Amino acid sequence: MDKAKKIAIGVVIALVLALVGVVVVTTQVPGCTSVISELRGDLVGNAFVITTYDNYGQQTMQTSGRRVNVSGNKVKTSGYTETGIAFESWELSSVITITIDGKELETCGDTCIFAEKGLEPDLDFSTPEFIESHGGSPLTITSLSYQLNQYKNYFGKRRVVVIKSQTGQPIVAYSGNNVYWEVQTDLPKTTKLMVDGKALYVHRANFQIIDRNLLS
Repeated sequence: MDKAKKIAIGVVIALVLALVGVVVVTTQVPGCTSVISELRGDLVGNAFVITTYDNYGQQTMQTSGRRVNVSGNKVKTSGYTETGIAFESWELSSVITITIDGKELETCGDTCIFAEKGLEPDLDFSTPEFIESHGGSPLTITSLSYQLNQYKNYFGKRRVVVIKSQTGQPIVAYSGNNVYWEVQTDLPKTTKLMVDGKALYVHRANFQIIDRNLLS
């Protein structure tokens, strides 16, 4: 066999081994060849008031707009397989981008409430008046239950929705006769609630839906 044929055979063998290696890596590391799907979606409603809160339920910002879009942001990460092969993949960061009538707001970690215009809370636990009347201390679960019972007559409809921060601090409460929720697969860490036909999107928030009759 002459030298040229040996070189050609060597090149073919190297290419085959390289292709086999790619197949092995992509099999062991799902997602290393496919970028994570973008989480991006428009809020469905006429116009929204967007309010952000810290972990203690204190309002940090409020704005409004007619066309609102929320999208996640991807970051590249690296790691190793069990066999020691290095790889790179994509995952969602904690930062979201909110586009309001073409203008952008980037936020990380805050609780965000997107209330369709016309949907007003029955109780706002973050108002200075409410905070002052309770000595500025956060409400405990026991005192929240007491306050809801105390303000039962504020809720004119049969179901009560309490939105809380990630630490459980109550923020606002709404009431409605027809209330339900649905997880938004196209919006990062966001749940959509409908209160009598009005949309209420909550990002990084806890919530409870309570029958008013349970408030004694």
